[in-house]
Amino acid sequence: MLNINMITKGAINQNSILSMNVANPESVKNQNNIQFINFLKNKPSTPILQNIDTKQVVPKLYHSIKKGQKIPILSSNIIEACFGWNTMDNRCDVDVSAFLLGKNDKVLGDDWFVFYGQTTSPDKSVTWEQATIDRQKIKIDIRKIHPNVQKIVFVLTINEALTQKLHFGMMKDAYIRIMEKENEIASFMMTEYYNNVISMMIGELYLYQGKWKFNAIGDGIAKDLEGLCQWYGVEVI
Repeated sequence: MLNINMITKGAINQNSILSMNVANPESVKNQNNIQFINFLKNKPSTPILQNIDTKQVVPKLYHSIKKGQKIPILSSNIIEACFGWNTMDNRCDVDVSAFLLGKNDKVLGDDWFVFYGQTTSPDKSVTWEQATIDRQKIKIDIRKIHPNVQKIVFVLTINEALTQKLHFGMMKDAYIRIMEKENEIASFMMTEYYNNVISMMIGELYLYQGKWKFNAIGDGIAKDLEGLCQWYGVEVI
């Protein structure tokens, strides 16, 4: 059970939250989870990390794929999912999250969710980081992924979108690129932006017949980070 505050605090529109009662037998409270909850309770009111630059130069994308296209991930070591975007409204403060899901498309437990406040998954396979060329990145050590994890979904969320009336119609140049060291495995640049979307599932890694593949999604919903947590089975208080 997580008490999740946003980077910039604001009232939560209860109509945006999908209430879901999902049994998660693997959602066990542990010392790391308790420390995370205490961290959130005592976190400062100012943002921990912010995107200082309002304009990002989009790197060259060498192996671009289209929405819905799927490609195999041949690497069996460490890869990086790198993210970037630009905004047409400087109030849009965007962050990346990763949800590690089981066969039921729900998280294995409350701490199987990686973002700016919980930067590493319990199995140490997924790590959230700030980036240099890109804005943010998530490192995935394929060798360490828990065997019950069948999918890792990458999501972009706009902070305070509900209270500030922000949406992805104010965004542009949003992309994900999958890297192994300096080599690009695949990249996806979004071309569709909607005024009724505040969280965007930009892509995912998923397990298919024992092999990992990347899927370019580019679909969004009208839920903030807290609403997404409940969507994916994270119990939020």
